[in-house]
Amino acid sequence: MTQRDTEASAATPLTLRARIEALRRQRHRLEQGGGPDRIARQHQAGKLTARERVHLLIDHDTFQELYLFARHRCTAFGMADKEMPGEGVITGCGSVDGRQVFVAAQDFTVAGGSVGEMHADKICQTMDLALKCGSPFITINDSGGARIQEGIDALSGYGRIFYRNVLLSGVVPQIAIIAGPCAGGAAYSPALMDFIIMVRGSEMFITGPEVLKQVTGEHVTGAELGGPEAQVRSGVAHFIAENDQEAIEICKRLLSFLPSNNLEDPPERGDGELRWFTDPVLDGIIPDDPREPYDVIPIIKRLVDDGDFLEIQRGFADNAVIGFARIDGNTVGIVANQPMVMAGVLDIDASDKIARFVRFCNAFNIPLITFVDVPGFLPGVAQERGGIIRHGAKMLFAYSATTSPKITVILRKAYGGAYLAMCGKDLGADRVAAWPSSEIAVMGPEGAVNIIFRDQIKQAEDPAAARAEFLRLYRAEFASPYVGAARNLIDSIIAPSETRRYLSLALASLRTKRELRPQKKHGLVPL
Repeated sequence: MTQRDTEASAATPLTLRARIEALRRQRHRLEQGGGPDRIARQHQAGKLTARERVHLLIDHDTFQELYLFARHRCTAFGMADKEMPGEGVITGCGSVDGRQVFVAAQDFTVAGGSVGEMHADKICQTMDLALKCGSPFITINDSGGARIQEGIDALSGYGRIFYRNVLLSGVVPQIAIIAGPCAGGAAYSPALMDFIIMVRGSEMFITGPEVLKQVTGEHVTGAELGGPEAQVRSGVAHFIAENDQEAIEICKRLLSFLPSNNLEDPPERGDGELRWFTDPVLDGIIPDDPREPYDVIPIIKRLVDDGDFLEIQRGFADNAVIGFARIDGNTVGIVANQPMVMAGVLDIDASDKIARFVRFCNAFNIPLITFVDVPGFLPGVAQERGGIIRHGAKMLFAYSATTSPKITVILRKAYGGAYLAMCGKDLGADRVAAWPSSEIAVMGPEGAVNIIFRDQIKQAEDPAAARAEFLRLYRAEFASPYVGAARNLIDSIIAPSETRRYLSLALASLRTKRELRPQKKHGLVPL
């Protein structure tokens, strides 16, 4: 073709059909991300691509991609001629099990998923839509960090994302899947979200191993510093997934318990009929010796629908158990002491774990069921110097501020301030039931007897026998549920086998609960 022919061809307007074909070619090219070689390297690392992750999460043929044709406008450092397909992030909306969500998945095959101005703008606009539509927002993080060539524009992008994380907080659920690196300032966006799911092999930290080595002289691997196990132990991450596929499944299961926004009730499963039953096994599940430990999780599973309990933050503060379940098809949040770990005592980490979960449930209208077997707050110099007063106060604040239905079941020990912190009647519990095995007192019988009857025990001919008798009397008269029931601080004393029926009826009666609070900008939680 001659130059004259080429010029003539260029001057000839393209037909609509030709324009459509050109659009399809361009779209296909952009959808390939970094290209076949980089996609192959992603697969060789045992990872899915961003697009594969999105299609695995979203119901078939419901994903509507947004901002595919975004382009950076950086000209420094040779960037003027560099194209980054999709700006290294896939954004859009679709359905998960028939309910709309908005998603942003970073594409590591494009410049390592680095965050630049337009990359961040795509995420921000997607978050704005999630807020407008009242739909959950999900991020899939797999990024090398800020796009250094874009300098302050990249930093500004992070700031705009953080700002929107806060705007969305308490309005729509936010879930982060960490499927690769998430380092530096980028880690703060997941930290501002509600739940973090980390895939094995992923890493999340503020300062990486190389910088630590140079600045502090500390030698540590990326996995040791910010791998899934490390971040679960720190209380940052909530779930560990073996691979991308399992992370997606955890995300879907979590979403199944949650409402789309704070103006909706959680989704129902089933016909909503009350299905209560007696369970004789529960009548023998608590050891007769109050000092003997037991596992609270089998109790929870025997009380909820189909034994389906999604435990959250397993591996962090395991002396406390939190998670989601259903009763009569309706979502409930579960909080429980775990006597198998540190006798179920409350410490700094357990207080933080419970308080944050309680506040999440309140924000999204999820009823709370609290199972109590707590000997108190953990004593010790380290706890006091670490601020156990401040951290324990978070629990008191969280439960007191909660207006969602609150049901408390006292299984065994409920001593001192920890009894109140586990949502006693005086913190606004709508129902408080106690098993006959309950011991409710200012402190444990052993300590109380040593103080109250100290002189009588010293003067007794057989101090050990006298002490044993005083223990029996104290448990019978003061450390039993009947004292609290006599003062209407306990609504019902029930056999363990009757607990499911009690919970079913209580939840049904509280579905129309309304509670008005003094008008204010917000309370001041003791952070």
